[in-house]
Amino acid sequence: MRVAVGSDHAGFSLKGPIIAFLLSAGHEVLDLGTNNSDPVDYPDFAKMVAEAVLQGKAERGVLLCGSGVGASVAANKLPGIRAGLCHDSYSARQGVEHDDVNILCLGARVIGPELALDILRIWLMARFSGIERHQRRVEKIKELERYLKG
Repeated sequence: MRVAVGSDHAGFSLKGPIIAFLLSAGHEVLDLGTNNSDPVDYPDFAKMVAEAVLQGKAERGVLLCGSGVGASVAANKLPGIRAGLCHDSYSARQGVEHDDVNILCLGARVIGPELALDILRIWLMARFSGIERHQRRVEKIKELERYLKG
């Protein structure tokens, strides 16, 4: 799987372990920055990762910031993105199986690297169930995106 990864300065410390894990598991990585801990704005990286997913350059994306909240809010502004903030394995699995989450958001100041890697592993293994009720709900999300778009 090709995975786009982006972080702001607060998520930068977690980016290296995330990329190393992805590569060791045989995934391709599209590293969209940042490349150091100098202050940057998370919406810029959320946009880059979301666009990579929407344009088919990556099948899924991972966004890292301090809490994970800002990155998830920003990414979810792009129609077609379903970014989930996950700090536990259950949410990571269910987010994909039930809600077809295509971007995982993690807070580097909230969870440590070992938990982050466990969440990432579970999220990568999960697949959208396609069960009728889950598909119906994802379609309703898409309707909201079209409604809000005008």
